[in-house]
Amino acid sequence: MRLLFLDLDSTSPDHLGCYGYHRNTSPNIDKIAAEGVRFNNYYTSDAPCAPSRTALMSGKFGLVNGLVGHGGTAGDMKLEGRERELMGKLSCGGSLPSYLNLAANMNTVLISPFAQRHSTFHFYAGFNEILNTGRYGNESAEHVTPVALDWIRRNADKDDWFLYINYWDPHTPYRTPAEFGNPFEQEPLPEWLNEQTLDNHKQMVGSHCVHELNIDFRHKTYDNRSSLRYPRHPGEIRDMADLRRMIDGYDCGIRYMDEHIGRLFAVLEELGVMEETIIVISADHGENMGQLGIYGEHATADQGTCRIPMIIRWPGLKQGIVDDGLHYHLDLLPTLAALLGQPPYPEWNGVSYAPVLQEGTDSGRDYLIVSQCAHVAQRSVRFREWIYIRTYHDGFHLFDQEMLFNLADDPYEQRNVAAEHRELCMEAVYLLTQWHDEMMKANNDATDPLWTVLKEGGPFHAKGYLPGYMKRLEETGRGHLVPELVRRHPQEFPAGPSPAAGFLQAKIGARMSGE
Repeated sequence: MRLLFLDLDSTSPDHLGCYGYHRNTSPNIDKIAAEGVRFNNYYTSDAPCAPSRTALMSGKFGLVNGLVGHGGTAGDMKLEGRERELMGKLSCGGSLPSYLNLAANMNTVLISPFAQRHSTFHFYAGFNEILNTGRYGNESAEHVTPVALDWIRRNADKDDWFLYINYWDPHTPYRTPAEFGNPFEQEPLPEWLNEQTLDNHKQMVGSHCVHELNIDFRHKTYDNRSSLRYPRHPGEIRDMADLRRMIDGYDCGIRYMDEHIGRLFAVLEELGVMEETIIVISADHGENMGQLGIYGEHATADQGTCRIPMIIRWPGLKQGIVDDGLHYHLDLLPTLAALLGQPPYPEWNGVSYAPVLQEGTDSGRDYLIVSQCAHVAQRSVRFREWIYIRTYHDGFHLFDQEMLFNLADDPYEQRNVAAEHRELCMEAVYLLTQWHDEMMKANNDATDPLWTVLKEGGPFHAKGYLPGYMKRLEETGRGHLVPELVRRHPQEFPAGPSPAAGFLQAKIGARMSGE
């Protein structure tokens, strides 16, 4: 058995042709979708990058494995503790690659720099071969494809391999080479991204809103700087031309990546193994391209960030069908186990959807819980046509504590209807509590890592950024937003205001007193 897994960072299904996008961004991916099963409601359990891939590789929710953020205590998996044996569980069938190696005797191969990007070295557990493409996730496809083609040419004729490849081109900053051009420059933007939508988004605040698409890590603030090195990527969206530049930059990244994926498929065809190779195409998370007023970031526990593509072409199983059931990405592990005729690892949290692939029958869950603790702290409930988002830390976006969106009528999450449907919010909270209780029973130290993030000062990509951002808001005529941000986030000044915050104290006091 040969299994090729393509992990396409930051790829939103909304921008793939096989999911209905009006631009021809993904002809090679679309061809595989037509030959296999496309999953329409597939979600990462934990966003963004490190939490998602950790949940996938471990088969466990972030609440259970402990890694839900990009820094602090919750930036690492929980230790196994006193019961740990000579070899940890990840090496003994508990991770996706180690399970495939032990249960199916597959040679497990990774082409990715991801473990180094986030110091998530548990990501390597169970791989026999590891090829680090060396740029910490800043690769373009031309850096990844030669490595992948070399391995495929040397090994395609062998049986029983699992090859996991990361592509990065849809991730910011958009870096498709200039010589690739822009195949979409004459094509319209998505209809919903119009001037009225842009005007609404100009009222919003926080990182990756239209005013601040850049994060200044050195000075810990959000700003509108752009880079001559990345001309496809704007620093702010002031008008429809900037909006086009943003969307075109993202779509070109997908199309450029898709062309390189096509080269992999062409070599598999040339070597005579394409038809018998299982192909899985997915992503660590999607990308907000206007959802919740956020652009070019995977910063929330919402539809834009947490819904991901999943396409499985398995020779001899169902072809050309679409599944609408609700599934997590970590459900893939028990699904593979079932298709291999093996029992799943007992501590996995996933549920097999093998009947979808074997018979085309529904195997979806009743509801899903998705989480984000790196940019904001949120947990959300995806049920029927709804998504309910509960915010514990808003990442300086001034989100309502409760948000509810009807995805059938409002798939891009532009109108919060929580106040109009209190009964649905209460139903969602019940489901969230039910899930939380079940997962805490599987949690070996009874600690919820979301609360660890909050107690350690908040999400990594927001912690310490408020003083500098307050100064920018004052300087750009949006100082009226500062008092509410200060009210919501007093923890940002635990030892007294920073110099940047001190600069604003008089103005804040005057504004609050109405002077």
